[in-house]
Amino acid sequence: MSFLYLKALHIIFVVTWFAGLFYIVRLFIYQTEAYQKDEATQKVLIPQFKLMSRRLWFGITWPSAILTLIFGLSVLHIYLPNLPTWLWIKLGFVAVLYFYHLYCHKIFKQLQRDKIKFTSQQLRIWNEVSSLLLVSIVFLVVV
Repeated sequence: MSFLYLKALHIIFVVTWFAGLFYIVRLFIYQTEAYQKDEATQKVLIPQFKLMSRRLWFGITWPSAILTLIFGLSVLHIYLPNLPTWLWIKLGFVAVLYFYHLYCHKIFKQLQRDKIKFTSQQLRIWNEVSSLLLVSIVFLVVV
């Protein structure tokens, strides 16, 4: 019975983690576009986007990523020592997702320091990577 609770908690934190990843990149896009506005608008928007990003990143996204890992490892031990092939593939996608998360952290830190390395169009494309990972992971688990 505890397995089902661990699995449920894992799924809940996966959902909140993805919500954070989807929204943080949108905030990156909005902040990047704010630098193209007039100076008065920049003075209002940029600090607000930085604050929103900080709260989302450290209040929701990072904790969700960590709790996803903790509960995922707790569920994973049930399958040991014979992990099915689909689970190995899923773990590969999860590793890519953690790389994506860490790269978002790099972008977050750059934007907090007012370093613009990507256009809003590039960030829009980057935002789709997490969607592709979500679809891949869910299909592997369900199908």
